[in-house]
Amino acid sequence: MNEIKIFSPATVANVSCGFDVLGFCLDTIGDTMVVRKTKEKGVKITKIEGAKLPFEAKNNVAGVAALAILKAADADFGVEIEIYKNIKPGSGIGSSSASASGAVFAINELLGKPFDNQKLTYFGMKGEAVASGAEHADNVAPGIFGGFTLVKEVSPLKVVQLPTPPELYATIIHPQIEIKTSEARAILPKEVELQQAIKQWANVGSLVSALYDSDYDLIADSLNDFIVEPHRSQLIPHFDNVKKAMLEAGALGAGISGSGPSIFSLCKGKEIAEKVASTIKKVYQNTGIEFEIYLSKVNAEGIKIINKK
Repeated sequence: MNEIKIFSPATVANVSCGFDVLGFCLDTIGDTMVVRKTKEKGVKITKIEGAKLPFEAKNNVAGVAALAILKAADADFGVEIEIYKNIKPGSGIGSSSASASGAVFAINELLGKPFDNQKLTYFGMKGEAVASGAEHADNVAPGIFGGFTLVKEVSPLKVVQLPTPPELYATIIHPQIEIKTSEARAILPKEVELQQAIKQWANVGSLVSALYDSDYDLIADSLNDFIVEPHRSQLIPHFDNVKKAMLEAGALGAGISGSGPSIFSLCKGKEIAEKVASTIKKVYQNTGIEFEIYLSKVNAEGIKIINKK
């Protein structure tokens, strides 16, 4: 194999109660990437469509991740990368992680798959650090593993893949405003009250249990964020109205996707997910803020190969 084309999906991180540790993978929105071998070692980014991003490999999340995996493999070839962005940077649904995870997944295929998903996530984190200033895996991991993931530790990295209930859908609204991850982190408290922390980790534990049992009622009861959302929601126009509308339309739960501005909901079944989409469109269409709505089944597969040659 000398060339591979892949679909690298968007992801939702934090999932309300799981700040920096939980994430899940989407299916209907993502980037397309083409990676091909070159005789000359190193990484060249030859095409970027859909966003203004740096072509220099050391300044691009895909380039940095690609350099990391090629170095670890002591590869006797280099790569050219084409990136077709459909996930807008700053959307809160894993734009940078899709580039990073897609690059390492594709190169691993070209290498003959010497690395497992844990290691691919590790390489992808190197790219994520370019975008956010810190290595984190809550977006990279679900893209590579598929479905829901729990980042048990970052150093040394340990990712736990969680089950995906078969009827679980996500509806997401992306207000067309920009929220920088660094700014969203800066407003968070340095300390939290013990009682809040207890409620938060109880929700994480019950959500994990609910995913294993496909217990949709328990999923609904677990999707509550007592620590991060009260602060970050202030950065997102009409957040409270959108969340309220999502829940009234039948969503199991709703919250901020990543650092925002996207707002996600999880729903049991496509019919309810579509109802949520219709409802929040009515809420937001008179705000004067442009927006996009995505509806997706939770993607248990992760990155997908389109073709290879």
